[in-house]
Amino acid sequence: MTQATASNLHNQILDISPQIHYLVGMSQPETHLFEITLKIVNYPNSILDLKMPVWTPGSYLVREYEKNLQDFAAFGDNESLSWRKISKNHWQVEKGDVSEVTITYRIFANELTVRTNHLDPTHGYFNGAALFFRIPNYDHLPIQVTIIPPNEKWQITTSLSTITEATNSFLAADFDTLVDSPFEIGDHQLYKFAVLGKPHELAIWGRGNFQVQEMIADFEKIIEVEAKMFGGLPYDRYVFFLHLLQQAFGGLEHKNSCSLIYQRFGFRNQDKYEPFLQLVAHEFFHLWNVKRIRPQGLEVFDYDQENYTPSLWFCEGVTSYYDLVIPLRAGIYNTKAYLNYLSKEITRYLNTPGRKVQPLSESSFDAWIKLYRPDANSGNSQISYYLKGEMVSLLLDLLIRVHHENQRSLDDVMRQMWEEFGKAEIGYTPEQLEGVIASVAGMDLGDFFQRYLYGLDDLPFNQYLQPFGLQLVEDKREEPYLGVRTNTENGREIIKFVELGSPAQKAGIDAGNELLAIDGIKVGNQLNERLKDYQPNDSIQITVFHQDELRTYCVTLAAPIPNHYQLVPVQNPDLSQQEKFAGWLGTSLTSIR
Repeated sequence: MTQATASNLHNQILDISPQIHYLVGMSQPETHLFEITLKIVNYPNSILDLKMPVWTPGSYLVREYEKNLQDFAAFGDNESLSWRKISKNHWQVEKGDVSEVTITYRIFANELTVRTNHLDPTHGYFNGAALFFRIPNYDHLPIQVTIIPPNEKWQITTSLSTITEATNSFLAADFDTLVDSPFEIGDHQLYKFAVLGKPHELAIWGRGNFQVQEMIADFEKIIEVEAKMFGGLPYDRYVFFLHLLQQAFGGLEHKNSCSLIYQRFGFRNQDKYEPFLQLVAHEFFHLWNVKRIRPQGLEVFDYDQENYTPSLWFCEGVTSYYDLVIPLRAGIYNTKAYLNYLSKEITRYLNTPGRKVQPLSESSFDAWIKLYRPDANSGNSQISYYLKGEMVSLLLDLLIRVHHENQRSLDDVMRQMWEEFGKAEIGYTPEQLEGVIASVAGMDLGDFFQRYLYGLDDLPFNQYLQPFGLQLVEDKREEPYLGVRTNTENGREIIKFVELGSPAQKAGIDAGNELLAIDGIKVGNQLNERLKDYQPNDSIQITVFHQDELRTYCVTLAAPIPNHYQLVPVQNPDLSQQEKFAGWLGTSLTSIR
């Protein structure tokens, strides 16, 4: 929305019934309480319904934002109005015939993630779904938001357009836009830059070892590569929000902005800085894939409950595939580095036993109850639609490229999805998505989808990599196979995962046990080193604390299994393989030896 459009729309609000205006205060930021005032004029009904969203688009988990609401009150003509709660997130106010209703409440905000709210003496950050009520049946109306900072030094950054006639006021075209437009208010650093003739902003809260000019230059490269892929930028202005903490990683996409959270000292070393740029590439790619090109199940948001779709593998998996590719195309890292990153992703996939249990489409559908709620058995029973979606996207890209001698690729799938569904924001069905992919591939992909999207067949990596002169080789462990993963917590070695069917699981060892000793000698954090002293079929005594009880299990070790996989060139690649590799990644096979 342009500045002129915002002003015109603001003027039109006077002729719209009802009129909705939020005021967001934070007079005592040390309390972590946002102070919200909602003013509604000309609401036509005698009963006013207000609903707090229970989730936010892009983060597929019911997060119960209403749990942070307190001190609700309602007024009309300066008198208190009666109200009651209908359900966990539904308030109902007896408005009567008053022309203006004022609702006040406070929101506790002390959780700094990309999907929640945070307020302290240095800043206030909030997401619309976690702060504002929606008024059922009036989601389509414009909404004015006025920010009341605790002092005049705090600045306000949001992708919403300002209302020039009102101080610190902004206009959302509708409730979806309000939810999709986070705010950063405080002492953050703000940097402005232009890419392809359009303004961009980078708002950074927190101290760190970043070099802002280098970061912005890399942002510009990523933006240009992705814009070229889709034929331009579909917004008038874009904002990057970046929060820096000691240990953090995450992002949430929006149409005209994205929120990023990262470790404050993760910018000097390339092995930490490059994953940050992959995060940037991922969230920026989402402004097309999922924010505009989105499944039918997410075409119209139901903020009261889960919104199901089997197509999150495409929304997130394809985006995850490209978040490694985009920095390569942008010249941020070379082909060898790209293949190393891809090898790590394949290793993560092949080290997840749950890939043999949960189909990819089911992983997408069950995101609401599984992905964001991991437990001790998650690794055995499920697979991330991000991760397997990325692997399937890799195979699809290679399949299309082989079939068309690199004249078509997954890029063409994205462009066609953009033309058919994204520009008009028409939700696609799973059948339509598969139809577009098959159309670009120029072949029947029914068997492919049945095996790898709806079924549990192993992904045949080498079959798809071989035409490009690559192969996936495995690196077996030196130590025999036990089947546990541990973390050191407060000086104790805790078993976090026990693989189903492993020697440890068969012996009765559980996740959550504290690992103490092998054959009577303390293990500490040297489990793998200790296991190297044994051979497959050796029986060892493993001592643990199980729910505070000392227990010893007899475990028979198995043969070592692969734990790392690496993409490497095949021996003596022929001319066809060399040409296909160059067409895919833009360099020669010899450059990665």
